[in-house]
Amino acid sequence: MKGTLYLIPCPIAEETLPYDVTPEANRAIIDSLDYFIVENTRSARRFLAKAGISRRIDDLEFVELNEHSVAGRDIERMVAPIMEGRSAGVISEAGVPAVADPGQLVVELCHRRGIRVVPLVGPSSIIMAVMASGLSGQSFAFNGYLPIKEPERSRTIKRLEARSKAEQQSQAFIEAPYRNAKLAEQLVRTCAPTTRLCIACNLTSPSEYIRTRTCAEWLKEGLPDIQKRPAIFIVQG
Repeated sequence: MKGTLYLIPCPIAEETLPYDVTPEANRAIIDSLDYFIVENTRSARRFLAKAGISRRIDDLEFVELNEHSVAGRDIERMVAPIMEGRSAGVISEAGVPAVADPGQLVVELCHRRGIRVVPLVGPSSIIMAVMASGLSGQSFAFNGYLPIKEPERSRTIKRLEARSKAEQQSQAFIEAPYRNAKLAEQLVRTCAPTTRLCIACNLTSPSEYIRTRTCAEWLKEGLPDIQKRPAIFIVQG
């Protein structure tokens, strides 16, 4: 019998707000596993220790799935134990696995191999940002990273803004934290004054910041200091 692949959410921020982001039901599943496919072994070990896993951390097996993994050969090797009956847990660096995360590659192969995939409840920065934005939660799209180079970047911003207005669909995206300030500045100067922009930063941490303003209001009030802080951007025209 084949094993099961569990997608295990972990806290988004190192120092979280005073509520439990590891539901008790998740702990029972975590306790049943000794094989984990993770983005970073050190972070995963720290998370499992804080989650109170009943097994000794040193008795667990970790394999890393990240930007250095080779699609195909490495993924097949990671899934092989599950094919033989051993269940596994996928742990991302932050939040839910397989969304803007390389865990998707393992999930894809498990579906092709007929392996059951079980997503567990936990924090998603994307969904939390949409929830708190006041922008459309009926129709929204997550677009990952925008192009870095011009003029592709400006054209993409304009295209997403036009789509958000035409379809009444909020458009969410992310940026490397060290480029956040530059992107925020470009958004408020590229988009129409009436286009709304939500900046959601450091979600679930004591320094959490979530605010939605029109681009004209952002220009008048000034942008927050979000440099080197994980953030979600959402626009809607």
